[in-house]
Amino acid sequence: MTLSTVDVAHLLVALLVLVVAAHTAGRLFARLRQPPVIGEIVGGLLLGPTVLGALAPHFTARLFPATGPVATGLDAVNQIGLLLLMFLAGAELRIRAGRKERRTAAVIAAAGLVLPFAAGVLVVLLIGHHDVAGPNGTALTLALVFGIATAVAAIPVISRILMDLGIQDTPFARIVLMVAVAEDAVLYIVLAVVLGLAAARSDGAGGLWNAIGTDAPLPTMAYYLVATLVFFAVCTAWGPRLFRWLASRRWNLVERQNPTAFRLAALFAGVAVCAALGINTVFGALMAGICAARSDSGSPDLQAEGRSLHAWEAIRHFSLAFFVPVYFALVGLRLDLARQLDPVFFAWFLALACLVKGGSVWLAGMVTGAGRSAATRLAVALNARGTPGILLASVTYGAGIINAHFFAALVLMSIVTCQIAGFWLDRACRRDARATGPAAARPGPPTAPEPHSTAPTAIPQEVP
Repeated sequence: MTLSTVDVAHLLVALLVLVVAAHTAGRLFARLRQPPVIGEIVGGLLLGPTVLGALAPHFTARLFPATGPVATGLDAVNQIGLLLLMFLAGAELRIRAGRKERRTAAVIAAAGLVLPFAAGVLVVLLIGHHDVAGPNGTALTLALVFGIATAVAAIPVISRILMDLGIQDTPFARIVLMVAVAEDAVLYIVLAVVLGLAAARSDGAGGLWNAIGTDAPLPTMAYYLVATLVFFAVCTAWGPRLFRWLASRRWNLVERQNPTAFRLAALFAGVAVCAALGINTVFGALMAGICAARSDSGSPDLQAEGRSLHAWEAIRHFSLAFFVPVYFALVGLRLDLARQLDPVFFAWFLALACLVKGGSVWLAGMVTGAGRSAATRLAVALNARGTPGILLASVTYGAGIINAHFFAALVLMSIVTCQIAGFWLDRACRRDARATGPAAARPGPPTAPEPHSTAPTAIPQEVP
């Protein structure tokens, strides 16, 4: 498909409107001490069928067409934004802490992952899946998606809330982030398996299994599970060393000329390998970010570490300037709350997810001796779905696993739980500061201070 001059101009105007709406709404939400990512989604929501589409449907349909070259261009920008977001998210999946904090985080992560995931799966088994299934959704894939949606926590949004409150360097913050990292690492693996199973059912499926495998469900599930776990294990064990070795070679002219370009090449390589294996490319972007960032943070060469820091900053800045905000704005643009949202389903799904997730974390916090107040704050913080919840909604909806009703409920739940977490923690910190002074505004379980560091300097510190 070739873009004419008119198509290019149309695409640029659509992107201009999306960028302005996303950044304007994001800034307004930031001034209200709310996650900017929520504002970016709201910016798209205002341009979509929920608001502008209801007032001027012909104008909205003309500006953002559903088919044709402009729609294809917007979808390409959307996919690039998603991959860059996961690349940066993977770079943040690392945190160091003391031994007691790790033990506490392990107990909370186990409870906050296993119990909510099992509850989500059980719901689908009890009520069925046909009311929320997309064209490629099955009982198995819907059960797994329900489990992920109930158990997922939002690393980027939680990190941003903790930084805004000035408590990111506390035992409480380190435990929250460690739990979120552990949970999301497992859930991303499950999501990769789900997307692989859905791809195997679609007409445009590709990858190794579709070339040599069968349509039988058990062998297909076994392949995607094994392929995902092997890819994860290989990347974790040898990926950082391979990246460091390639970056240090004299013949690597890309690294010598532009370290930013070499890290983007790592992103493209991870995506290409996953596409060849039939694993969803989102998982490849995530693992590429993990490997590249771990390699950079462990470099013994201070000069090379400085170059990598500048490279990550460059990736972060151009991603957050254009691609990532447009991705979130397009998520909002696709929402039609008047037609897609089922209030009854959303209400009981939100209540179930919050009660099971929050209750599991609270009980685990009490078991580890955190105390009632700290356990409550852990439960509220880890109940925020944020970016991973929105990602889950967009990729499973795009893969045809879930329908529009479930998509709207997932996105709205991600927004609501982030608002609740930000409001509750901000209020708790302010209350502590008023009661006993600013030093008490640092909530957390009673853990002894030990030497620690937050994410390595070569890793970007802010992703919406």
